Amino acid sequence: MTIRALVVDDSAAIRAVLTRILSADPEIEVVGQAPEPNTAREMIKTLRPDVITLDVEMPGMDGLSFLERIMRLRPMPVVMCSTLTARGAAVTIEALRLGAVDCIAKPSGSAEELARDGALLRAKVKAAARSAVRPGGPVRTATPITGGRAREDALIAIGSSTGGVEALFSLLGAMPADCPPILIVQHMPGAFTGSFAERLNRDCRINVEEARDGAPIVAGTAYIAPGGERHMELAGTTGSVIRLRTGDLVSGHRPSVDVLFHSVASRRGAAAVGAILTGMGSDGAEGLLAMRQAGARTLGQSRESCVVYGMPRAAMELGAVEKETSLSAMPEAILAACGMRQAKVGA
Repeated sequence: MTIRALVVDDSAAIRAVLTRILSADPEIEVVGQAPEPNTAREMIKTLRPDVITLDVEMPGMDGLSFLERIMRLRPMPVVMCSTLTARGAAVTIEALRLGAVDCIAKPSGSAEELARDGALLRAKVKAAARSAVRPGGPVRTATPITGGRAREDALIAIGSSTGGVEALFSLLGAMPADCPPILIVQHMPGAFTGSFAERLNRDCRINVEEARDGAPIVAGTAYIAPGGERHMELAGTTGSVIRLRTGDLVSGHRPSVDVLFHSVASRRGAAAVGAILTGMGSDGAEGLLAMRQAGARTLGQSRESCVVYGMPRAAMELGAVEKETSLSAMPEAILAACGMRQAKVGA
């Protein structure tokens, strides 16, 4: 079935580039172009697109306000196209929290870079068309958990991709301030991971920061792998230090969830808990299996609560997932697996 796409951007040049990129795929048809939200609103009514690519900042009504209206009145898959600026990154993170399926940097640069960005955009639009978009705005943060104490050597490793920003706001928002350290690989352009960590840090009781090479891991802190250039893994004799290293793509990604999970399996073994969240593809499946074979507890997000049931499905089919759970139940399940069996749901 052909995917019907609507391109919304105030720049005629960008609209032309995006249209050309998407139209290069026979499975995608660009049914319209809109320079601003009011025109886009009428086009949505008449053209009934399957997916929208939406500019973050536009005159009249900005992209966030328009996205909120879409998700409230006619929920549909939206891929945000952002400029690589601090302002653009911050707004994009908010858009993903509000329900946009994915984000991409506006294509630019050399022919090689345009070809690479174009292939990524087409893949994201196709994944968005298959995604499960929920009405009513962002996923509610899971109920905060208090009480209990995890094993001193416990460590949590999480991998996510499409839909993962929403999921991580919900999951990390429920974590107690003294939870075990958390290492996270979320597939996201490098220009956005710093803003993502900063926003999570403002919203959560735990500390959240973009990971730094050589940083010691401590309880009550979540570390987001920087996007784009290096893999994140555990290092040190006791597996208590973060190492960021260069390397080829693994499972199609850098940073790769598989790289993180394999390092956790080898250095923390049965003391670790692994969780694979919503996302397209199979990154993390083999690494989560290695964790399970090393004695770690392993969890997968349920199909019903995923935006894209790709990564959890691949891990489940490989036998890497010990138990599937809904996103709302995931924080308590993770903490219970860390030994916090007296954790309480409450304020």
